[in-house]
Amino acid sequence: MSEYQVCTSCVMDTSDSKITFDANGVCDHCNGFETDVRPNWHPNDAGKAMFRAQIEEIKKSGKGKPFDSIIGMSGGLDSSYLLHLAVTEFGLRPLVFHVDGGWNTDLAVNNIQMLVDKLGLDLYTEVINWEEMKDFQLSFFKAGVPHLDIPQDHAFVATLYHFANKHNIKYIINGGNFSTECVRNPKEWLYYGTDMAQLRDIHGQFGTRPLKTYPFSSVLFHKVYLRHIRGVQVVKPLNYLPYTKEHAIKVLSETYDWRPYPQKHFESRFTRFFEAYWLPTRFGYDTRRVQFSSLIQTGQMTRAEALAKLEQPAYDPATIDEDFEYIATKLGITVEELRSYHTMPKKTYKDYKNQEWMFDLGAKALKMLGVERSVKR
Repeated sequence: MSEYQVCTSCVMDTSDSKITFDANGVCDHCNGFETDVRPNWHPNDAGKAMFRAQIEEIKKSGKGKPFDSIIGMSGGLDSSYLLHLAVTEFGLRPLVFHVDGGWNTDLAVNNIQMLVDKLGLDLYTEVINWEEMKDFQLSFFKAGVPHLDIPQDHAFVATLYHFANKHNIKYIINGGNFSTECVRNPKEWLYYGTDMAQLRDIHGQFGTRPLKTYPFSSVLFHKVYLRHIRGVQVVKPLNYLPYTKEHAIKVLSETYDWRPYPQKHFESRFTRFFEAYWLPTRFGYDTRRVQFSSLIQTGQMTRAEALAKLEQPAYDPATIDEDFEYIATKLGITVEELRSYHTMPKKTYKDYKNQEWMFDLGAKALKMLGVERSVKR
């Protein structure tokens, strides 16, 4: 086993088993950001001018239609600030689309409602069949893998893409951005969410009921069919605009009484439990390292601040027993059964059928073409 090491520039460490370091102890996440992302990232007036040209195309496509685009709304910071900008600064007419996977926090529901009410927008909510979602999520627990959040994440993405396709909406406005997400979660932590071979294998082995209504979307459907046959484009405006976490929170709080979450992705009760407790205590994967490293690289947090925060657990030790009770009850199992999944032998995505080769090949091709810029996966 190699010796423990943490990057001298960010806070990524050898819990990412594929991490490499240069002679100065700087990791490949940081070096990749400097070579691949920063030269092609324009969060300034130049980027805003580039996006304004795209806005005209979006508005043109929506002429005579009730909406010119669709925005998936989780209630999180990125999607909330994006919605604010899209309407107030760029005059877009998006359909606000929310997928209820059964784990919304009250805070997320309130944040979404405050935004759509004050902006005078329509909110469309798609509710996932809970019995199927529950069975799918339990399958991942029983499989012993780290990526427990895939059933929820996949449902969000698939439902949005299918809705856009069905209603001929040509622009999906997405809150993904380099400013707070330039470091990707390592593949061994959070595997590809649209690997249909993996999803079918895990549910096939551990599921107890057919997924008759659960929404699926293969990578070929949304990366090839929707993009190149149907002409549906995914646009990420926050990559063209000045965007910082602190400023976004300030604007949303003052304008909409929007309330921030303790950590990124905590608008979901399940994701909060999964990322704050399950991943770090069972596998040693702390997603805050990814989130903080992104903020360090984009000048929004110092390394010292990040290291200080990492000294404390992401979960509240005083309430973790209550969280176990809530998650177990919601999933229809006992707390003892849920705890048994925490101590069972660890598995990875490699222990199940997968199409890793196809995803890796596609990612390399898109990177070579300049379609996507990412630090690492």
